[in-house]
Amino acid sequence: MKRAALTRFAWLSIAASLVTLTLKFASYWITGSVGLLSDAVESIVNLMAGVFALAMLIIAARPPDEKHPYGHSKAEYFAGGMEGTLILFAAAGIAITAVKRLMVPQALEKIGVGLMICAAASLVNLAVALVLLRAGKKYTSLTLEADAHHLLTDVWTSVGVIGGVGAVGLTGWHPLDPIVALVVAVNIVWTGSRLVHRSVLGLMDTAWPKNEQEQVLELLEAYKRQGVRFHALRTHQAGARRFVSVHVLVPGGWSVQRGHQLSEELEALIRERFRDVTVFTHLEPVEDPVSWEDQGLDR
Repeated sequence: MKRAALTRFAWLSIAASLVTLTLKFASYWITGSVGLLSDAVESIVNLMAGVFALAMLIIAARPPDEKHPYGHSKAEYFAGGMEGTLILFAAAGIAITAVKRLMVPQALEKIGVGLMICAAASLVNLAVALVLLRAGKKYTSLTLEADAHHLLTDVWTSVGVIGGVGAVGLTGWHPLDPIVALVVAVNIVWTGSRLVHRSVLGLMDTAWPKNEQEQVLELLEAYKRQGVRFHALRTHQAGARRFVSVHVLVPGGWSVQRGHQLSEELEALIRERFRDVTVFTHLEPVEDPVSWEDQGLDR
């Protein structure tokens, strides 16, 4: 699937956010529960995040150009970072409202109807989140994965709120409602922090996970019996696009053609093992001392 086609999943997220936003605010107006209000506020964040995700997916799908020769895929990290930041702001608003209600508890009304509406909204979120999560992993899209995890967090938030508000109805202990809202706020902070952290790692060109780097090294190791050596292995990921660079040191007596064939073979092996990867190899004579002195970034 072309990257531009992923925008349909963002539109699905926006539609789901509009539906759940309407349902959850309806449940809040019916019951007056700040727990349900906290759940509804997070749906506003979902909607804003969905719109931003759509914009970033459109940008990320643009082909490479003169100013962006490596493409625009890093735009997806901005979506994840923005969504995480919005989540943190939502958590602050929920916490402030909950503390005020904790100081002045209020009785809840029509709890049963409100909880049924909230449960229906959660089912919508769950269905859409599973679709986005599957698409995000299949197409290596941080934007869709972030949106999916956000919606899943919303689902668990709703489960907690429904349980808390239901307990208020059974026990009549009204402070339980804002207490549940505070717990929800803490959970939202954790999710938002993780999204921001993951986006920062991407923007900082963080290396691949250690196990994947070891897989690359395993592919290279098989060529050492031919007198070939390797160093300066570097990896990073930019959205869906992954990059590998390595210096290939071959015997100086090899012809240019033979060295080139080896490089092509190595690059093909790495591309076969990993999806959406660009491989750069730098050929050097293994006997030349200078070849061993150029492993830094500033060669």
